[in-house]
Amino acid sequence: MKARVKWNEAMSFVAESDSGHALVMDGSAEIGGRNLGPRPMELLLMGVGGCSSIDVMLILKKSRQQVTDCWVELDAARAETEPKVFTRIHLHFVVTGRDLAEAHVKRAVALSAEKYCSASIMLGRGGVTVTHDYELRQAG
Repeated sequence: MKARVKWNEAMSFVAESDSGHALVMDGSAEIGGRNLGPRPMELLLMGVGGCSSIDVMLILKKSRQQVTDCWVELDAARAETEPKVFTRIHLHFVVTGRDLAEAHVKRAVALSAEKYCSASIMLGRGGVTVTHDYELRQAG
């Protein structure tokens, strides 16, 4: 996997992925940015959420669950001093669907956390406390 990050102006950078996608990252006004895009650490947190969400949805699809909506709310804490690494990340999944089996949702979240989500597992092995839980909502 490869990527390229190129300075644009001030504290704005354009990141390009190997798969041909691009996005803008920017710093806060306090460091000379113009708030044109998310901060790099925000992208890292969103990447953890995306990685785990893909796992959860693939597992639920394979178990033939009728998911109508799924999102993950992430809450993270960072160290107070440099380097301001993540010290804690919590992923709270909200899964909505018809006739959802709680056991399948619980299993999907656990498998992502323990086996499949390379992003959260990598950070956890690096010293970040990564926790997961879920909320089940039956669609009407």
